[in-house]
Amino acid sequence: MPRFAANLTMLFTERPLAERFAAARAAGFAAVEVLFPYELPPEALADLAADADVTVVLINAPPGDWTAGERGLAALAGRRAAFRASIDRALAYARAASVPRLHVMSGVAPPGAPEAEHAWSEAMAWAADRLGEAGLDLLLEPLNSRDMPGYFLDEFDRTMERIERLGRPNVRLQFDIYHRQILRGDVLTGLHALLPWIGHVQIASVPARTEPGTGELDDFRILAALDQAGYSGYVGCEYRPRTRTEAGLGWLAQVARQEG
Repeated sequence: MPRFAANLTMLFTERPLAERFAAARAAGFAAVEVLFPYELPPEALADLAADADVTVVLINAPPGDWTAGERGLAALAGRRAAFRASIDRALAYARAASVPRLHVMSGVAPPGAPEAEHAWSEAMAWAADRLGEAGLDLLLEPLNSRDMPGYFLDEFDRTMERIERLGRPNVRLQFDIYHRQILRGDVLTGLHALLPWIGHVQIASVPARTEPGTGELDDFRILAALDQAGYSGYVGCEYRPRTRTEAGLGWLAQVARQEG
């Protein structure tokens, strides 16, 4: 059975972030991911996870000014200093809470534009080396343009080309099943082909981004195939509950039944 991590940015939002760690544990999750934990001090992230007996398996680096439309800084020419500061800030949180991987968002910029390409390559090479020194993986995730218009990493082939070009062993692919289906489909073939480069998987139903099993894909078959393929990492539950989080967790029991 896959190991699931509750995404505390999207689940248990009926509670303040500080209360979601214990709520996730009470619901049966032994691991969590938090997109942006920066409303908490680094030590608080570590303490809340320890008190709830959950492992924090993933955080995102700060994305810049979200309210102003920034979705990462790497591909933005002229933002080198801000990008590096965001990596150092995330690294402080990762060190405090023993987080092993960091998703670094690329930013809103036209793919192929020389300035954006140069800025992105320089930024990610620096970040990969910085995180590698600390023993962390850097994750890159293609995002669909419906949810994230204008995002720099907007398809899988281009993302894999960039991962190979960076040539750092700690640069890995974040394979989000929801984004994959919208961007390209062919989810099972993609999982099998890209498995050697996948550092983290996330799931939500398509098209509404709700609980697994509520959309157009057979999410349970996908999860079973991922397990059978030998994926040993975590599957982040990055979906929006249709009602209260706990009311929609029946899909977890269904996965367990199918595995049994």
